[in-house]
Amino acid sequence: MGFPENVLAKGERVERSIHPHWLTVALPTIVGVLLAAAAILVAVVTPDDSTGNRIQLIAVVVLLVLAVWLVVVPFLRWRTTHYVVTSHRVMVRRGIVSKSGKDITLSKITDVSFQQTLLDRIINAGSLHVESAGDSPDEDFANIPNSNDVQQLINRLIDEDDLRRRGHLGSSAGAGEDGPDAPESFTTRDPDGRRDRPELAEERRPRARRGSDES
Repeated sequence: MGFPENVLAKGERVERSIHPHWLTVALPTIVGVLLAAAAILVAVVTPDDSTGNRIQLIAVVVLLVLAVWLVVVPFLRWRTTHYVVTSHRVMVRRGIVSKSGKDITLSKITDVSFQQTLLDRIINAGSLHVESAGDSPDEDFANIPNSNDVQQLINRLIDEDDLRRRGHLGSSAGAGEDGPDAPESFTTRDPDGRRDRPELAEERRPRARRGSDES
């Protein structure tokens, strides 16, 4: 079950789309093998008569219920959990029947940290903690494969998003105030020459006074 890319905005690209580490379903897989072995054992040891057939039927029903609960549901939960990093945001999608999700735009992320236990280091996994500004709660991503690489990827995308926003704002300001028809008497540049700002009244008075003296 792939990630639905129709939720992406125009110009947004997926940088990384991952599920929790495959070892998340290792235990359910072992349980499934044991349940299958138990079903075979019941079929072998029960007598081949009406009583044995009844015992086998009950055992199969019980084992199937356990298999759905302990094997199928964890596997589906793993497959339907998506951690997606795009050029604009970090997204989480969860749910088998009922869906839940959360989007955190890169501009609102204040910190990204990861944590690894000894087992996580062995299997090259970990947990990411994403802190966001505002009223939105922080988000924890559990069992992330290559968590260190994902952390570095998010940090790099945050820097790129910040530079893109600064460049967009700078070009918009330049188009609005530095055009040939912009009134010179109402805009000026900071001493560093990097951005425009409205001219202060204190700066307009000396020029007005010089004009009256010349006339």
